[in-house]
Amino acid sequence: MPERTVRRQARGLKRMAEILDAAESVIAEVGYPDMTTNHVATRAGMSPGSLYQFFRNKEEILDGLVARYTDDRQEFWAARLAAVTPEVPLEALVGQVVDESVRFKSASPAYWSLLYGSATGDQLASASQRLHDDIARQVAAMLRRRSPGLAEERAALMGTMAVAMVKAVMPLVTTATPERGAELVAELKLALVRYLS
Repeated sequence: MPERTVRRQARGLKRMAEILDAAESVIAEVGYPDMTTNHVATRAGMSPGSLYQFFRNKEEILDGLVARYTDDRQEFWAARLAAVTPEVPLEALVGQVVDESVRFKSASPAYWSLLYGSATGDQLASASQRLHDDIARQVAAMLRRRSPGLAEERAALMGTMAVAMVKAVMPLVTTATPERGAELVAELKLALVRYLS
């Protein structure tokens, strides 16, 4: 009996992951406001009734995506944080984080769609704020690890501002030609280094 339960749970987790993958794809194409559970079910290759066994509505799917992104990015930030010491040049640190952000934006367009939120939905705006706050906390922790004397409140403010700068520039990067995108990324790095110095 216990082995059957474990297999059923594993299948359920796999199916939930497939639903979230499908939701990511739909959000990347049409955006969260226009996503429906029927879109997601179709993309996941299941009936809407089967989807409802895992997620009752699109808001629960959104919560699942936010949890997934938060967990995934926690691993990224933990790895980056472990490598940060006061000896790491700020230019190198900023360069690594910005380059990874550009790569991640290309690989996970739905994440960025959710990060930007929407004025039309409180649920999406709340999810966006949770993602933004989590990233800002991670950046603040990185700054404090690099500069142990930096006050916690100042690091939190700097983390918030750095994330806002990246969010503002990233849409310009992704819609630009490759050459122009590279110029924008270089300018973003320069602006961040100067601000964080």
